[in-house]
Amino acid sequence: MTSPAFVRALRPHQWVKNLFVLAAFGFGLGDQELGLGMAAAWSALAAFFAFSFGASAIYLVNDIMDVEADRAHPTKCRRPIAAGELAVPAAWGLAGVMAIGALILAYVSGSSEFGLKLDGSWKLPLVVGSYMTMNLAYSIKLKHVVLVDVFCIATGFLLRVIGGGVAVGVEVSHWLLLCTLFLALFLGFNKRRAELAALGGEGSTRATLNDYNLPQLDQMVTMIAACTIVCYALYTVDVDTVTKFHAGDRLVWSVPFVVFGLSRYLHLVQNQGAGESPTRVLLGGDKWFLLDLILWAGVIALGLFG
Repeated sequence: MTSPAFVRALRPHQWVKNLFVLAAFGFGLGDQELGLGMAAAWSALAAFFAFSFGASAIYLVNDIMDVEADRAHPTKCRRPIAAGELAVPAAWGLAGVMAIGALILAYVSGSSEFGLKLDGSWKLPLVVGSYMTMNLAYSIKLKHVVLVDVFCIATGFLLRVIGGGVAVGVEVSHWLLLCTLFLALFLGFNKRRAELAALGGEGSTRATLNDYNLPQLDQMVTMIAACTIVCYALYTVDVDTVTKFHAGDRLVWSVPFVVFGLSRYLHLVQNQGAGESPTRVLLGGDKWFLLDLILWAGVIALGLFG
């Protein structure tokens, strides 16, 4: 059964990216000194939907601005606005509603509505507002600037993690920020590689693709994959990490699953043409990647709570 056009235009399947918002809450649960409870859980959930609504607002604006280019694209032409299923004025109105809803949810999450006594309810709306502003700048101009486009994507993930920490009153560690940065860059450059490969190595539908080439992107991806693995491995054996979570050496056993996951993702991108939509891979496009993700989460859970 096909969803209504306005629902598909919101791209709810992309909301899986906002699971990064829950990272601070998830790792905070393992910190016995924090004692996070239901109030923090509700606050984290509200923050998740705040970022999701904000992302949908920007997706709508992006699709409105790219409507002509999308109509010339072999797959993007099926998007509701490009296909004429959702009128442009209605899309503008829906984008406004989602943006306002995002800020309201951010205010509620950052206030004492859920029993959390945080220092100022304005902090999370500021983070969510910054996220939407940066992505708006990305849609208007920055996505056409080589390298800057991918770093904007990575910054969006960093803001998600920071916002999740603000929502539950948890200080986000530098390790989590570094791992998030490298992983987001890894996904971003693989996305550009997949888009360029799908066009036979010639950029046409996205202006910035003309400034990339496959050898360059392969080098970038390899370098950043190595940075991701090293950074994550160091995090699992860091003295502060072991002390904070009382995890002993248990977290280090999750490293092989990270190595396999990145390697499997590279295989999917370079040999099976995946990567243009990282969300679809994460949602179960490959059973081995999904199984590895589940096993990694299990090892992390045992490390934090075992």
